[in-house]
Amino acid sequence: MNENQLVVIDQGDLAVAGIPSASVTQRSRGLLLRMFADPNVLEQHERRDLVSELRATVALHPDIAELRVVLGMALCVNLEVQPAIEELRTAVAMAPQSFLAQLKMGELWMRLRVADKAEEHTRQASLLAANRAQVELARTQAATIRTMRREGIERGGYRLPVLSLARLRSVGRWARQQLARYAGAKRVETPVRVTSG
Repeated sequence: MNENQLVVIDQGDLAVAGIPSASVTQRSRGLLLRMFADPNVLEQHERRDLVSELRATVALHPDIAELRVVLGMALCVNLEVQPAIEELRTAVAMAPQSFLAQLKMGELWMRLRVADKAEEHTRQASLLAANRAQVELARTQAATIRTMRREGIERGGYRLPVLSLARLRSVGRWARQQLARYAGAKRVETPVRVTSG
């Protein structure tokens, strides 16, 4: 990485990406730093502007895999899932030995509850980890994926639908009991009219 590249750092002091500084405005640099610190602080128009500028930057520098990773992350923050998958997939294909590309691809699959793919990319990232911070990031992500599997909240898992069905049955029982109480109370309160005739 040379001196005319912007290095974006996240809170774990992990160099996230080397971005050509001439291709990103000062405002976008600030948005990137805020996105890495807390993605929820970006307003909708800020996310949209950041994605737009990063797309233009990727078009100018299509051979920088880390830039595609950052674009994929920004797309995730902007809730554009399919384009994010494509950008991260391209980054992994371009740089299969990139810790960051593998880790972020695994994270996206984890957030989408696709545990097999998440586990595969996270395992690759852990094998590529070059320092303690990277090892810790991969370890934490792998632990989260194991928890997902154990608790059955992965997409295609069987425990969550069963739990939902059990909850629906209990709600149905409660609703029937409430209806029966209501109907019983109505019968008691309704005066009986006797007509002669």
